[in-house]
Amino acid sequence: MKIFSSWSGGKDSTLALYYGIKKYKKIDYIFTMLSEDCIHSRAHGLNINILKRQSKSLNIKLITKCSTWGDYEKNFLDFLEEYVREGIGIFGDIDLQEHLDWVNNVCSKKNVVAYEPLWQREREDIVLEFLNLGFKAKIIAIKKGIGIENYLGKDLSFDLVEEFKKIGIDACGENGEFHTFVYDGPIFNEEIKFSIKSTVEKNNTLVLELI
Repeated sequence: MKIFSSWSGGKDSTLALYYGIKKYKKIDYIFTMLSEDCIHSRAHGLNINILKRQSKSLNIKLITKCSTWGDYEKNFLDFLEEYVREGIGIFGDIDLQEHLDWVNNVCSKKNVVAYEPLWQREREDIVLEFLNLGFKAKIIAIKKGIGIENYLGKDLSFDLVEEFKKIGIDACGENGEFHTFVYDGPIFNEEIKFSIKSTVEKNNTLVLELI
């Protein structure tokens, strides 16, 4: 039976993988859907070379597929069929019901059991546990127009979580306020080395191009 973890490279998928490793001991794959350019992740815009460095440090094989949003479900089903039919999938959903419904629906078509270790937990508690465990993450995407552009490039921290609370920004960024890139922590064998090439704008979001 094969086990994979749905992988964005950010904090929620990382914490979900952490729990998956604790529960199942061995994870066969992390899976990331790329944009149609086959270079950047569809979820967070991470360069595939950065994803490969995460995979190497985790010592878990990275599987990717390239897709438009329109073909996303088809390509996800193709991945399940090819690699994990009748296996287990680990996901980092928290409390968005439509996300959970989609995961359960798609996985059921290939007899894959979905494991959702973060489901229905308090958002702030998730971030605080992530930090308490020693994970390190950088904010690599910020939604424009909500007054937090100056946080782009900052590391996630306890102080930053408190600052977000004061200005009414969700601790997990579940409303699309920000995305993170995790570069170290207890499940990584070594810190991922990277540098910032530039800042680009995509769909009203400022995104750091990491290399």
